[in-house]
Amino acid sequence: MRVVPASGRAIFFAVLVTSAATLAAATDVRAQDIGTAMVKAYQWNPDLNAGRASSRAAAEAVSGARAGWRPKVSVGADVGRTSLGVEVPSSPKTQSELYPGGYGLSVSQNLYDFGRTAYSIESAQMTALAAQETLRNIEQNTLLDAVTAYMNVVRDGAILQLKEANQKLLGEQVQTTRDRYNVGEVTQSDVALSEARHAAARSDVAMARANYKSALARFKQVTGIEAKKLTGAQPIGANRLPRDPKLAIDLAMKRHPAISAAQQGVEAQRLTVNAVEAELLPQVTLSGSVAQRYDTNVRSDVRTNATAMVGVTVPIYDGGATYSRTRQAKETLAERRDMVDSIREKVIAAVEGAWAVLDATTYQIEAAAVQISAAEIALKGMQDEYRTGQRTLLDVLNAQQELLNARVQRVVAQRDRVVASYALMASIGDLSIGRLGLKVPAYDARSHYEKVEDKWFGTRTQSGE
Repeated sequence: MRVVPASGRAIFFAVLVTSAATLAAATDVRAQDIGTAMVKAYQWNPDLNAGRASSRAAAEAVSGARAGWRPKVSVGADVGRTSLGVEVPSSPKTQSELYPGGYGLSVSQNLYDFGRTAYSIESAQMTALAAQETLRNIEQNTLLDAVTAYMNVVRDGAILQLKEANQKLLGEQVQTTRDRYNVGEVTQSDVALSEARHAAARSDVAMARANYKSALARFKQVTGIEAKKLTGAQPIGANRLPRDPKLAIDLAMKRHPAISAAQQGVEAQRLTVNAVEAELLPQVTLSGSVAQRYDTNVRSDVRTNATAMVGVTVPIYDGGATYSRTRQAKETLAERRDMVDSIREKVIAAVEGAWAVLDATTYQIEAAAVQISAAEIALKGMQDEYRTGQRTLLDVLNAQQELLNARVQRVVAQRDRVVASYALMASIGDLSIGRLGLKVPAYDARSHYEKVEDKWFGTRTQSGE
């Protein structure tokens, strides 16, 4: 009678126990949860910090545009030395020394420019608002990256455990098969078959370990922390997600920050076109100056000069540069209008894709549970029949592999369901620290904008540079 050794059976049941844990494999040690990963990414992620700096830079452009209505003031001073020698026949040579110098103040003020400055200010304001929406989109993507990286570590760690246990089981099987071959109970082909399966298991473990290490590296890249004993995670509750794909798409069209940023970008570029075209029109300015000069012609003389003037500048031709920039601005406007449509389609695709995965993984997890149960029954039957000689070693090994595959598929489906739920929330524009209830101070781009939009002086930035 053929009997599977006790040690082999123990290892096999260890595979079942290990795989049953799947995503909850680390729940006994609550070192890090998915919320921690998102908080760390929100605080540390360099891509997100770069987006915040970009938003602040866009806000500064508003102050720069407002400078078109502010006075321009400059002061100047100079000092020098002149020497004059006069030599006339029959007269003694004369030599005079002067030290001319002076200082002055000049002021100019834009009075009217046919909307050039006003359009520039409005364009900068719309660009700053678009930058804030772009930042919100970056925040969404960063939080989703953190979720994905977290779940990849959980998934790949669980798969590695399953495959390591499977390798150990097959190693025991190889030794048992060799022992039985030595006493004539099995053939050389049985030994070769068990060795081949063991070699394949070692290869699978090596790849699973590589995937796990890669997931750990990606997790650190996104969150800035090492992954240590991650806990399991659940998908976002159905009560926090749209009830159907149509509603999800409607919400995405209204809420998604990428669409808002693109629409505001179109308006900003339309205003830029107006501002560039206004450069072809006259400009009225007020200018004034006051200056005092010393030693201009004779020693110790003082001359004071003050002027005030209103001037009109009418551009005639600048080589075609303004016309070229106007055409360029209009083409850019056309590009941004097309980009709005493109982004809308991408958002719709993201909504539909996330919804499809979320829907599919529900059935996958249910099917995997049925498949695992059936595979366990089949494997037990195979083992019983193998003992009585009705089944071969290949049948048992195949049944073991099918059970392992089912366990792995369930791990993958559980990971995909969690990520898809967060991806769906992001696709409708709702993935934020506020909506998730994460306990971390929110970055307020609007507050920074209000502080600098009309700032007249200073070079220090929010970061202290």
